Amino acid sequence: MKTWISKWLIFVSAGHTVVAVMLFGNIYMEMITQGFIGSVTSERTAAAAWFLLFGFLLFITSLLIAVIEKHDTLEIPMSIGVSLFVLTTLGVILMPASGFWLVYPAVIAILFTKRASVQPSIR
Repeated sequence: MKTWISKWLIFVSAGHTVVAVMLFGNIYMEMITQGFIGSVTSERTAAAAWFLLFGFLLFITSLLIAVIEKHDTLEIPMSIGVSLFVLTTLGVILMPASGFWLVYPAVIAILFTKRASVQPSIR
């Protein structure tokens, strides 16, 4: 099994979080200083929040894939590959000038990984 997929997605999620802080750092500081609870009150703060949250969600997905990659008997479920493909494609369609493109190498690897065929046992 390919073991680079989780590492690649962790790299992309970390980069996404760094870019979020670079783009929205002042907004995050405003949100914190004005009281974090209920601080998403405009399109600007919503964009900042979702930008940061997506990086964390991709990181969580990466951690799960890392656990799967460590076990030779496990495979990344096709449903994860398809879901990431749909999400990535929607992101690219909605925002072509974005980092969504960086998820495609991992998605393609998940979708085109040769799956072990399950042989029924004959008793």
